[in-house]
Amino acid sequence: MGAKNALICLGGGPSPVINASLQGVLERCLAATDKMREVYCASHGIEGVLLEELIDMRQEDPRELARLRSTPASGAIGTCRYKLGAGREEDFDRILEVFKAHDIGYFFYIGGNDSMDTADKVSELARQAGLELVAVGVPKTIDNDLGDEACTIIDHTPGYGSAARYWANLIREVDEENRGICVSECVSVFQAMGRAAGFLTAASRLADPGREMPLQLYLAECSHSLEFLAENVNRQLHESGRCIVVVNEGFDVGDIGARVDGFGHIEYGASQKSACQGVVNYLNSVKLRARGYANCQVPGVLQRCTGVQRSPVDVQEAYEVGLHGADLALAGESGYMATILREPGAAYRVRYDKVPLRVVANSERFLPESWIAENRIDVTDDFVRYAAPLIGEGIAPLEFENGILRFARLERHMTAQRCPKYVPVGMRG
Repeated sequence: MGAKNALICLGGGPSPVINASLQGVLERCLAATDKMREVYCASHGIEGVLLEELIDMRQEDPRELARLRSTPASGAIGTCRYKLGAGREEDFDRILEVFKAHDIGYFFYIGGNDSMDTADKVSELARQAGLELVAVGVPKTIDNDLGDEACTIIDHTPGYGSAARYWANLIREVDEENRGICVSECVSVFQAMGRAAGFLTAASRLADPGREMPLQLYLAECSHSLEFLAENVNRQLHESGRCIVVVNEGFDVGDIGARVDGFGHIEYGASQKSACQGVVNYLNSVKLRARGYANCQVPGVLQRCTGVQRSPVDVQEAYEVGLHGADLALAGESGYMATILREPGAAYRVRYDKVPLRVVANSERFLPESWIAENRIDVTDDFVRYAAPLIGEGIAPLEFENGILRFARLERHMTAQRCPKYVPVGMRG
């Protein structure tokens, strides 16, 4: 394949380190002038492809591009939750039309399993149409639900280490708050992201690996009831007069007036009621065995956009896996996702490899049963040993301006549109 143009998309929810992966891909692509003439980013992921809204990255200020590594979330180029699938064949045709019009020969998708599914579908579509296209995925998801429980597909996803660090530090601070005000507010309830996987709820244990806090974890994998939770909270109140509870956002509190995103997943932050509020309502309706009330907090998107809690390990690995993804593409390795695998041994080390997109697209990971404590409201030391290296030491590099965090600000030089106007199937009517 002669020199072609490259296109990069982000997909799904943001992460604290997604732009570090973006920077890794961009650095390799912008330097590979012999193989990649132009390098584009789609504005708001696959929606930007459908709408033919492509950003010319060679026109962006290199100083701003260098700031991507210290910029959390997806504001730099945008992401989306648009699903490609059955009944949207016109969208697939449109993608090929845009690719042909802009001579796209390299396609990168940074995201989770839904994004890998999209990348796989686009790759297969191009193959069937006889279009020369190298498609590569780069992993991202804060709730670590990508892969398999044996960690043979990927050990952990970029974004999880930073979100885990957020929870570890949050619970450490909450313990001080709860300890001080427990005579009035005896139970502090928090809600962690993760639709069906409890990795972020579990990360709260990193705040207290010695198990000195009155901390209880209600993991998605355990399917607890409100009655079970209340019994355990009251037992803890009897013992220590206070309790800290972390529930998974999918904890069953009955009808929450659920709303769904473009992939059909429940958008807990947009639903009418949270699991956290449902738990507190229930606890305050029964007799608590201590003075005061239960209260709740839902950190929500703060888990995935807070820059100051980024893990240095996570930032570096996100960047490295982005570089590796670009290297795969430059070597002509199409239909793969760049992956992170842990080396055996006591010391924490990783290597970067590849896995077929189709394998990742069909994968879903839950917290292994062996990492769930016997009491079902905690995790084992094996989980702590797995997760602790991911949060790192020290502080990831940050830039400040007048005391305020300074993030990348791209000018977004858009390419000229060459195709007719198009309304994606999912945006009609």
